[in-house]
Amino acid sequence: MNENNIKDILSAVKDNELSIDDAIKEFKELPFTDLGFAKIDNHREIRVGYPEVIYCEGKTVEQVREIIKFMLTKNNNILATRATKEMYEAVKDLNPLIRYNELGRVITAKIKPVEETKSYIAIVSAGTSDLSVVEEAKETALILGNKVKVITDVGVAGIHRLFARLEEIRAAKVVIVAAGMEGALGSVLGGLVDKPVIAVPTSVGYGANFNGLSALLSMLNSCASGVSVVNIDNGFGAAYNASMINKL
Repeated sequence: MNENNIKDILSAVKDNELSIDDAIKEFKELPFTDLGFAKIDNHREIRVGYPEVIYCEGKTVEQVREIIKFMLTKNNNILATRATKEMYEAVKDLNPLIRYNELGRVITAKIKPVEETKSYIAIVSAGTSDLSVVEEAKETALILGNKVKVITDVGVAGIHRLFARLEEIRAAKVVIVAAGMEGALGSVLGGLVDKPVIAVPTSVGYGANFNGLSALLSMLNSCASGVSVVNIDNGFGAAYNASMINKL
């Protein structure tokens, strides 16, 4: 429990803005709230700087609605990944600020302002087929308060396209690279920039791509220094780490 939270609650009781019963309820809910099917971590933002993120895949539409409904009562910014259009339709009436990125499958709601960084994250994709991962990364980075520049379709099959945007990429504080097939773009950029590169293997490619496994192994075996790798199609994880670096 954060000391400032305790002081705020006690001050509200002293000023008759909060009853004793309501104060006890607040103390009980500070660590987490049990919804029966999920335990919402109310301390996440206090501990790590960002509120809990909702991973929607595997959850029912009603479960997603109830989680978002509760988090809105805490004035939390909302980031829900792998969300379906049906889930968005079920929650959009909860708050007019709720938005849906259909390609990235992300629900967001910026309820309270987050100071935007002066430096930016460059999100680079090898091909248009990688855009769903790019959009998930973009929405994550934006809701966490980052400036973002998206540079798409600059893969190694036409590497002159990459060189045309290289200075823009080099000016970023951290670079996210999404690539499928053989996943070479992460290694190439790692040898061209002096910033951290976070590589995201995507599940784009023909049979021997093994749904992104070949790209993952290629990126893990990168000969370029400064390249780290997240899991297949994990645009969220890449953007979360990039945000932490961008705010150092």
